[in-house]
Amino acid sequence: MSSVPPTDDLDLGFVDRLVPAENAEDLYEHAPCGYLSTLPDGTIIKVNETLLAWMGYSRQELVGRVRFADLLSAGGRIYHETHYAPLLSMQGQVREIALDMVRRDGTRVPVLVNSILVQTEDGKPEVIRTSVFNATSRREYERELLRAREHAESSEARVRELAQTLQTSLMPPSLPDIAGLDLGAAYRPAGRGDEVGGDFYDVFQTGSDDWAVVIGDVCGKGAQAAVVTALVRYTARAAAIRSKRPSAVLNMVNDGLLQHGGERFCTALYLRVRTAGGKAPRITFASAGHPMPMQISGDSVSPVGEPGMLLGVVERPILSDSSLQLDPGEALFCYTDGLTEARRGEDLFGDERLVDLLRAKGGRGADEVAHTTVDEAVRFQDGVARDDIAAVVVAAPRI
Repeated sequence: MSSVPPTDDLDLGFVDRLVPAENAEDLYEHAPCGYLSTLPDGTIIKVNETLLAWMGYSRQELVGRVRFADLLSAGGRIYHETHYAPLLSMQGQVREIALDMVRRDGTRVPVLVNSILVQTEDGKPEVIRTSVFNATSRREYERELLRAREHAESSEARVRELAQTLQTSLMPPSLPDIAGLDLGAAYRPAGRGDEVGGDFYDVFQTGSDDWAVVIGDVCGKGAQAAVVTALVRYTARAAAIRSKRPSAVLNMVNDGLLQHGGERFCTALYLRVRTAGGKAPRITFASAGHPMPMQISGDSVSPVGEPGMLLGVVERPILSDSSLQLDPGEALFCYTDGLTEARRGEDLFGDERLVDLLRAKGGRGADEVAHTTVDEAVRFQDGVARDDIAAVVVAAPRI
């Protein structure tokens, strides 16, 4: 179990005003559920006797030394990083999250966890308050779920299955059927697919005949990249309710990344697609450090739009909105850099091969264009992708 190095200058002076008053201390210590308070990074700063008794630790072993996530099982730590922590950061609270905690003797106890995020007056995270309920007697299907998670960690094949399940949770299960629009998407993980990648895409409705398409690439791989991927995806969905301008949505995503902390950054391309009144699709889009989309019009294939800055690096990235209309038979090809940076020895797949490939596929269905293009990039690498590849095609069907 990893731990936080003890430090003499850990400032816990503000804890007294964030935990129960002195006359309620006995109720806090011996409540029928566990209580703990942590810093925003998860470091435990207060824990009650009930939880200590369940877990078999002394107060000195936990306070100021251990993070909450360190008390979880391996599968629980992955779920904490990919779902629990992003939801808490975005919503300020999470409720009835099923996890496994590991006692000092190595045995496990299933629990239900509720947490709230307390912020300072200027909106900065200050402390996380968590209640823990023993869920040993929960219904059988929940115990089956926990056993399945443990079993998934028992072998390399099961780990790969878990990674694929987590990756799938970061993508839409299927693309929507939109009148007047032809959509296609493809994704290929790097290597054998046994690690969660940073590439993602999403398609969701923002209004009547109004849709959003997002494709992005988070720096890194594994659980930490999945944390940022989930944060970007859910923040974009929330931001799309507040603004219709792609650059404004990406700016709100940038704010979410900076508030989340860490050193993760992300590229993203956000498209607003309008199909009202049976007219040709009108697309407004903005890029944040992402490869520019390729417009396919007959034999003509060319990048469109204005490049923008990465997300999660500076407070106000320079982002620009661009607009275009797709006439019947035209398409917009959006992709991550794992496609053009596919490598065979010293040779890159590159932009020229991509343009030639898209020119040869002009007029075909969106799903066919997405999948065959990604397949060609993988074949170029002798069948093993060196990096994740994602592609989304937005097309106007021929009349």
